[in-house]
Amino acid sequence: MVTQTTVETLSQLVAFPTVSRDSNEALIRYAAERLAAAGGRVRVLPGELAGKSNLIASFGPDGDGGIVLSAHSDVVPTDGQEWTSDPFVLTEREGRLYARGASDMKGFIACMLTAADSVRGVDLARPLHIAISHDEEIGCVGVRSMLRHLAAEGFRAAGCIVGEPTELRIATGHKGKIAGRISAQGQAAHSANPTLGCNAINLAAGMIRETEVLQNWLVRNGAHDAAYAVPYSTVHVGTIAGGTALNIVPESCSVGFEIRFLPGDSPDDLLARLTARGQELAASARGGGRAAAIEISVQNAYPGLQTEEDAPIAQLVRQSGAGAAVKLNFGTEGGLFNDMLGVPTVVCGPGSIDRAHKPDEFITRDELAAGDSFLDRIVRSLR
Repeated sequence: MVTQTTVETLSQLVAFPTVSRDSNEALIRYAAERLAAAGGRVRVLPGELAGKSNLIASFGPDGDGGIVLSAHSDVVPTDGQEWTSDPFVLTEREGRLYARGASDMKGFIACMLTAADSVRGVDLARPLHIAISHDEEIGCVGVRSMLRHLAAEGFRAAGCIVGEPTELRIATGHKGKIAGRISAQGQAAHSANPTLGCNAINLAAGMIRETEVLQNWLVRNGAHDAAYAVPYSTVHVGTIAGGTALNIVPESCSVGFEIRFLPGDSPDDLLARLTARGQELAASARGGGRAAAIEISVQNAYPGLQTEEDAPIAQLVRQSGAGAAVKLNFGTEGGLFNDMLGVPTVVCGPGSIDRAHKPDEFITRDELAAGDSFLDRIVRSLR
């Protein structure tokens, strides 16, 4: 029974504790062996970090008319979460399969491996490619080195399906993201006479207010797309750290922020607006003869995804059983496949993102069966 095979595979996959901070190589070896046994031309590509690898496997003829199925191998931590069962042991209760990564997104990897088994000994007219990457959960980090490698080879494909959990609805777009840091540098002094120093936390607070100003500007003047739950680009401050003691005027302060941007808004322009205001605030503080500086840096960024609903890959996915088109609130590597390889991409996979990153994450047997049927139709289109 196909679905039972997929469940057994999922049980193997979730037993690899591939939290982003840890190695994924045991899982990659397992997948490589499965794909090679199915007749795939498998390449394991070392990542840029120790203990991390990506995988690309190809079935059928060489050529540029194939389809890529893409998934990430890493999962988010379970630290501090209260699970009712071991998060790294697949546990079934009333048709629900509980484990970290069951929905996001080892369920899709299990379906991919079942799909690979189905092409054993089959002559495909067009290629099938299976890609598994590392460290998507911390900003689509690992897939980039694999895509650079493939781009250097001149890799081409007709389309890519990223199997993030969308309840098998076809997602044609998501916002891009910038993860940045505001670093405010002031001048230390005794708190009994704070005018002798420059308070870096106050400088950072000024920049936090500027992120609010930018957010309000985006609501009024930025791009809008009603297909998104939040129909405009957003600016969010998530962390702040500064100061060493209450009686010392703080010399430094760091603020973590993110911008999730629609295709119509230029991230470079938005960063430039913040940078310009930072320079103005620092210059004003230096006017009092104190040291002051504000710098903005980008820690991570990935592009958004915008694929036309009538694109061939979207039509194929729809014909293969995907539900109504949506746009996602979360990001994926889809925009990178598009930007770095020129491969039109959609997102579609079994399970629900609403269960991801939480204790007692699960996927159902019915959802896995639907995922198997969906990929079976994709594979049949390549024959």
